[in-house]
Amino acid sequence: MNGSFFENPTFPGDTQMPSQIPNAPINPSGNKDATFTLPSEQKNIEHILRLNKGKKINAYVSFPNTTEWKNKIYTGIIEEAIQDHLIISDPNNGQWFLIRMIYLDYMEFDEPIKYTN
Repeated sequence: MNGSFFENPTFPGDTQMPSQIPNAPINPSGNKDATFTLPSEQKNIEHILRLNKGKKINAYVSFPNTTEWKNKIYTGIIEEAIQDHLIISDPNNGQWFLIRMIYLDYMEFDEPIKYTN
């Protein structure tokens, strides 16, 4: 890889819980200590991935702050997409991958993408 993938943002205080981050999105009730609400674009990606469960993808991932794993491509079948991560399996070698959404740059599908129900 040549470092040409998109650079993921890094944030100060990355280890803090969302309710501790100043100006973090809050749930509709306004209670900052309640369940964290995801940005709508992340919910949309999760929804699209769930609709395409079982399809083969190439997931392009960038890991900031490392030279060994800067950019990586994971190829496999979408098994599950949950709030903050994606699980894919590679049927060729039996490996399974759990990828945090924050590191996911984009995906390539080998077939049409299902976008709505």
